[in-house]
Amino acid sequence: MGVVELILIAIGLAMDAFAVSLGKGLTLKRVDSKYALVAGAWFGGFQALMPIIGYLLGRTFAGFVISVDHWIAFVLLTLIGINMIRDTLWGDKEQHTSDFSTRSMFLMAVATSIDALAVGVTMAFLDVNIWIAATVIGVITFALSAVGVVLGYRFGTLLGSKAGLLGGVILIGLGVKIILEHLGIIAL
Repeated sequence: MGVVELILIAIGLAMDAFAVSLGKGLTLKRVDSKYALVAGAWFGGFQALMPIIGYLLGRTFAGFVISVDHWIAFVLLTLIGINMIRDTLWGDKEQHTSDFSTRSMFLMAVATSIDALAVGVTMAFLDVNIWIAATVIGVITFALSAVGVVLGYRFGTLLGSKAGLLGGVILIGLGVKIILEHLGIIAL
């Protein structure tokens, strides 16, 4: 997996957290850097942790599925992307709350990072240094989440619904790319 693909995956995974951060920013009476840092830390931290857990799970079972790893990557990325698009279009709008409590942020961080767990499983079958990948995913998510709180406060509704759609399209596109490379339709 190349640097560009890793950055695109990180951006795609961060879109859920970005959308939630936009929603949280929408509800603030005033923007404070503390809120941006809290959102960035929670979402970035979980987005970095979950791929590592998924990777370790995937590596544990890699011997059983090595002959179909490309199909697993394709299916997981496509399903995650479709789910992100579905949630964006028809999911609940619970993200629009100004609650930055530990409980609220923990629940939202877990909810937005489940996709990263599945991507970590996918990465177990690809040529990826999981520590670098997790760091890139975490840093990009941290930055986008922190910016999301500020943008939500300032512009909010202009960006909110498009973030999840963009993330879903990116992940589906990467899944299709993996399968097309495996089938020899496009070069690595």
